[in-house]
Amino acid sequence: MTPTTPVTPGLSRPLAPLPRAARTATAVALLAAALTACGGSGASRPQSVSADQLSADPLTAVRNAADITGRTGSIHASTQLTTEAGDKKAAFSGTGGYDYVKRIGKLEVDIPPGAATTGKITEVVLPGIVYLQNSAAKIPEGKWVKLDVRQLPDGNLVSSGATDPASATGALRGVQKAELVASESADGLELKHYKGTLDLAKAADATGGRGADGLRMAAQTFTVKEIPYEVWLDQQGRVHKVVENFGFAGVAGSKDPKDQVKVVSTVTLADFGKPVDAVEPTADELYTLPSSAPATAPAK
Repeated sequence: MTPTTPVTPGLSRPLAPLPRAARTATAVALLAAALTACGGSGASRPQSVSADQLSADPLTAVRNAADITGRTGSIHASTQLTTEAGDKKAAFSGTGGYDYVKRIGKLEVDIPPGAATTGKITEVVLPGIVYLQNSAAKIPEGKWVKLDVRQLPDGNLVSSGATDPASATGALRGVQKAELVASESADGLELKHYKGTLDLAKAADATGGRGADGLRMAAQTFTVKEIPYEVWLDQQGRVHKVVENFGFAGVAGSKDPKDQVKVVSTVTLADFGKPVDAVEPTADELYTLPSSAPATAPAK
């Protein structure tokens, strides 16, 4: 399907006119074709994980999971994101990690055929900010584009082909319903499997600061407001896996079922406390599109 107006991933309506810096953001929303065609809060310092324990109450256990996970100091992650609209599907996968002390993460995402770029997208995330490398054909090799997530209608929850770990776990602060499904074993650990629904706007309120920007933007844009989720927590209450189901209109303003894009985001966490190699790009590594560049990436 081809939107009547080029839109960024997660966008249910066209963006209003933006200043040049903001137009740069829409111009490098590289996955518009693939997706429409088919930083989070952290603890200030690590804490001994033995101080945390999984609550017996499912709602409390899941709501506390983001903060408990953050107190481990850092995590490594694998991500999977699938989109589906009508008979068209796209699948993205990535690896990386997040340092909750420095509040910075890095992901490398494999781009499927048919997207606006090829190979891997490298993403560095900080609260309210995302840097993208190899994000569009006109960006010089090795250069980064800096975006404020408030310039991205989905808050970067899906537009780079992944949900970063801080945002994925931070969304759990907005859990409204939680049900214990079962106790399961994985890699020698006993995990509690929960499911329910969450509210991204409430998650943003509970997160606060710039780390809430992405969650708040997504809450305004996504057409699915009660987000279904599943999460697996260990006996300390740490997140080992979280699956969240998002949805948006692939054609601006359309409520037709055939125009709705379903997104399933899966983030798996491991190596709690292991250092993460993530550095914010320097000013001389950044690239700004010329003012004559198109304001949006062409839909395909």
